[in-house]
Amino acid sequence: MVHGITIRHERLRDIDARENLLDAAFGEARFTKSSQRLRDGRLPADGLSFVACDGARVIGTVRLWSVSCGGRDALLLGPMAVADDCRSRGIGAKLIGRALREARRRGHGAVVLVGDAAYYGRFGFSNAKTQDLRMPGTPEPERLLAIQFAPGALDGARGAIVATGTIVPEIALPAAKPLRRAA
Repeated sequence: MVHGITIRHERLRDIDARENLLDAAFGEARFTKSSQRLRDGRLPADGLSFVACDGARVIGTVRLWSVSCGGRDALLLGPMAVADDCRSRGIGAKLIGRALREARRRGHGAVVLVGDAAYYGRFGFSNAKTQDLRMPGTPEPERLLAIQFAPGALDGARGAIVATGTIVPEIALPAAKPLRRAA
């Protein structure tokens, strides 16, 4: 635990705070990212959505999503965000660590993401198993990273990364809300 910070499973009451964090961190661009194509209309993987809290305030978020990497089951990590005034305190690292530990504990074999190798490398991510994989859109190949928990989980993986998670029931889809803009 980072001093005074709790990492816990996301709850329904955290949704607005999570969305506000993601709006602040990524703005409108978050809806155009290649990873978002894999999340659209899907629920996160069961039990793999986490928030960081300072008291009752949600200050960080990370979620994992079910995907197929060229026919091999995996998870997609992201987005991960930490409140501006809480960055550089190790909260993002704690969120990622908790998410990866829980994914491993639940028996998942691998996790992929699009991100900075210098940052995610410390968790064991690399592009060693992703050269023959492709994402929707055109992310830079060097930013497609993976970590394997099970030996060989991504061996021979080639082709498209596609969403495989639970589809959000239409009745549960909230109306789109506009981004909040600073005055």
